[in-house]
Amino acid sequence: MGETRPWAVTAGGIVLAVRLTPKGGRDAIERVEQLADGRSVLKARVRAAATEGEANDALVKLVAKALAVPPRDVSLVAGQTARIKRLAVAGHGPTLVAALEKIAAVS
Repeated sequence: MGETRPWAVTAGGIVLAVRLTPKGGRDAIERVEQLADGRSVLKARVRAAATEGEANDALVKLVAKALAVPPRDVSLVAGQTARIKRLAVAGHGPTLVAALEKIAAVS
């Protein structure tokens, strides 16, 4: 894992970059991964297919559960039809970052 993290603290919470694999056999956040262009993303997979927003909805629920926030506090802000997605998570930024650090360390 490099120095950069796929999340950043914002005024109302955090912004998180995720690389999503739909129809991945299980719902899981796997690890921090470095892309070829140098960006870092949090790698995640969901069972749902990438049709009619099902995979995006599953990703929102997965991230909300992992960060112990209600799904309404997680919103997809970019990448609706792309593999690389940007999520905004409302809440206390340092607390959310601590939870992500713990997830990334275990993965």
